[in-house]
Amino acid sequence: MHVQAVVANTINVLATTLALGYTPPVTQQQAGGGPADAGPAPAGDPGPALAADACPAGVPGIVSAWRALAARHAAVSAALERELGDRHGLGVSDFEVLERLAEDAEHKFRVQELAEAVHLSQSALSRLIGRLEQHGLVQRSLCDLDRRGIYVCLTEAGRRRHAEALPTQRAVLAAALTGA
Repeated sequence: MHVQAVVANTINVLATTLALGYTPPVTQQQAGGGPADAGPAPAGDPGPALAADACPAGVPGIVSAWRALAARHAAVSAALERELGDRHGLGVSDFEVLERLAEDAEHKFRVQELAEAVHLSQSALSRLIGRLEQHGLVQRSLCDLDRRGIYVCLTEAGRRRHAEALPTQRAVLAAALTGA
């Protein structure tokens, strides 16, 4: 089970076993770990844990909203991780880096700007870039204006892999977030 699915499952187990009256908004299957009993809420529908009248006694609405958000994020991340990994050999962060580079007109980013854009530490991003470099999907180059700066550039192989994975990512997002 993906680590984020484990976190969502743990939140659900703790909240339900502590007799808080909390109903998990995402099933184990949606979070990547067991039989499904219901699909995700359609886009625009906050789901049961976000509805104002769905707050269990003693649990503030903001807590229920946080739990629903964390569980939804875990479920979508787990689905993306599974599909992108199985079909394209990419993780969610790998795809996000390729996506950001593909969206840029010059297909390159300075490392520190890319780290902020994809919400990774520079050390985590550096390891990720190293893996993508080994597969020929990106390459590093020095900044012409500032020799201390390093760019990450999308290669032709990286463009192809991104283009192949894009429909998968969009389909998973559509299914998970709109129920399509």
